[in-house]
Order: sequence, then C-alpha cells, then structure tokens
Amino acid sequence: MKKLILLFMLLPFLGLAQDKGTHFEHGLSWQQVKEKAKKENKYLFVDCFTTWCGPCKYMTSTIFPQEKVGDFFNKNFVNVKVQFDKTKNDSEEVKSWYADAEAMSKEYNVRAYPTFLIFSPQGELVHRIVGGGDADGFIAKAQKALNPETQYYTMLKKYDKGKPSPEDLKKLVAVAEDAYDEENASKYAAAYLATQKDLYTKANLEFLSKYIKDSKSKGFELIMKDPKKVDAVLGKGKSNEILGGVILKENIYPGLRKPTANIDSLIAAATAKYPTVDITKSTDLLKVQFYQGTKKWDKFQPAVMAYMKKYGTEVNAEMLNNFAWAVFENCKDPDCVASALVWSKRSVDETKEKEPMFLDTYANLLHKSGKKNEAIAMQQKAVDLVPADKKGEYQATLDKMKKGI
Repeated sequence: MKKLILLFMLLPFLGLAQDKGTHFEHGLSWQQVKEKAKKENKYLFVDCFTTWCGPCKYMTSTIFPQEKVGDFFNKNFVNVKVQFDKTKNDSEEVKSWYADAEAMSKEYNVRAYPTFLIFSPQGELVHRIVGGGDADGFIAKAQKALNPETQYYTMLKKYDKGKPSPEDLKKLVAVAEDAYDEENASKYAAAYLATQKDLYTKANLEFLSKYIKDSKSKGFELIMKDPKKVDAVLGKGKSNEILGGVILKENIYPGLRKPTANIDSLIAAATAKYPTVDITKSTDLLKVQFYQGTKKWDKFQPAVMAYMKKYGTEVNAEMLNNFAWAVFENCKDPDCVASALVWSKRSVDETKEKEPMFLDTYANLLHKSGKKNEAIAMQQKAVDLVPADKKGEYQATLDKMKKGI
C-alpha cells in the first residue's frame, strides 16, 4: 500500500518533468493550428522537417526537449511539426498533412531542412530560420521573429517600399542568404552593385566573390575580365581560387557523379574551356579525393604523393592524418608508407599529441614500418586520451601490437 501511495504522489511531478520541453501540437489540422495561434494571440512556429535529415533529428532529440527552450517557445508560440517527406511508416496524422506540406513547400520555397517558418498571430509569414544550432543560439534566432524590426519578411516589405541605402542592401543580401532565399539575395546584391562606382575595391570584390553562384554571375565575369587587378587587391592567386571553385562546380563535379566518370577527361575539358584560369591545385587535390573515394588505390598512391610533393607544406593536420591512414590501410609500397609516416608525425606534432585519432594513425604506421616499441608507446598515449566509449577499440589495437600481430 505504501508503494501505491508513493506512486500516486509522484504522478504530478512526473507530468511536470515531461512538460519541461517544447510542446508541439498534435491532432490538429493546418487551419486549426492557425486558428489556435490567432485565438491565443501567439506567433505560429512551424518546424519543417524530413525523416532523413540529421540536423532535424538533433533538434528534436536534443534541443527542443530542453527546459529553457520549452519555456521560450511555449510562452511565445503555438508550435507544430510538419513532415515534408513521405515514408511507408507514416502515421495517419502525418498523412493528413501531406497536402498542406506540399502546398507549404511550394508557397514558401522550402528547399533545405530543417526550415522553421514563423507566422504572425494573424497567419502572415513574418520570419524564416534555416538550420538548427545550440539552445541559446537557436532561441536568439527565434527571438528575431517577435520583433518587426528583425523579422525577415517584414524587413523585405519595408525596404521594397522605400529606398534602402547601399549598406542596408548589403545587410539584406546577408539576411536573405541566411534564409536560403537565393532569389532575393540575388535581387538585393544586384541592387547594391548598381550603387557602386568602383567594383574593384576590396570590400566590393569580397562581396562579389562571396555571392558568385555560377559563371553567369556578375562577379565571375568581372574577375575573368581582369584577374591581375583582382589579385592586386585581394592577394596573389585569389582570382584563380574564386574562379576555379565555380569552374569545378559547373564543369567537373556533375560529371564525377556518373558511374563511368573519367576525371582526367573532365579536367581536360574544363581547362580547355577556361585556359586562362589555373585550376591545377584544385584538380590535383580532387584527383586524390576521387581516387580515395572510389577506392582506386593504384591511382591514389601516385596522386597523393604528387600532391604532397607540390603542396605538402600547406596541408593541415586533419588532411595529413586522412592521407596517412588511407596509405596505411591500402598502400604496400615502402616508399609511400615512409612518406605517410612523415605526414602522420606532422599531424601529431602540430596538434601537440592531443588528438588520439592522429596518435593512433601514427602508431599504426610505426608498427607497419617495424618500429614496434615506438608504436606501442604512441598507441598507449592514444588509449590514455581517447573517451571511454572508444577506449576498447584503441586498447584492442594496442593489445595486437604487443602480441606482434
């Protein structure tokens, strides 16, 4: 009996614990959700998600259940989740939203996930957030939806009716980019550039390079016209870097998605199309990544060796480790293994022996090179540093090394 009484006493507190996070409406239609927001005079917060979206799952499992997040959203919004993809496991409630989700996707141009749409109590779209974040950062983003001065769509209407200054136009471009609103971002970028007498200033060139979408963009044409002038302002090689990124995106990356992709042919065609732009550095790295990704190890080895010979001093610790591990697992040539050992040591030294993954790679290469005692000492350092949930994997490697396996 005492146990039953205790259980009944705890029930109210259990209910409170469950209500600490963000409350999302269930069992209501799109029209009913809008009516509820209007009746309660609250903004309407719509979480547009898909079942395959990792950040969407993170927001659901980690951010929205937090008490401070729930306090903010429950106080200021009527909240609803809308699934934007379709699966065979969808519930009847999800299916009842299919038509509305499709209509919202088209009307509000939802293209990335998660997207969060915020409507006024009267049902007018006023703000948009794309992507998640930590609790405090996300609350700060949502806070902007409550102020007409910072509401995205309210800002657009205000500036469209008036005459925004060049600085206001630049801000609008950045805000539109954050909202994944490329149409308005391009519109305001063009409006800003039209106010500028000299496009070759540092500020304007940095602005142009940031918003180059394709080879038809004004920035691409401007840099192609006088790359030396651009380099004089932004730094040597900057024009090649900017133009090369667009060239690879348009002329090489799409071809690599095909099963019969020939990277050498794609690079040759792009080089012939833009003979004045040096994309060698980018394509040399792309070859390494392509051969590694497609597991063509006979081509990976010469490609990575050639890349490191030319650009090795510029490679960061993470990439050094990546290359070294690929060599450890797949290359038998002693010269290649010896080179990878050097790369791996650099990654360990540059991170001051604080990164267990890099230590593990270095230890494995030492062992493969016949330096057993050094390998064991290095692997022990990795075991000591690695988090508890991964310690077993690292310890297993250490045990094998001690046994000479």
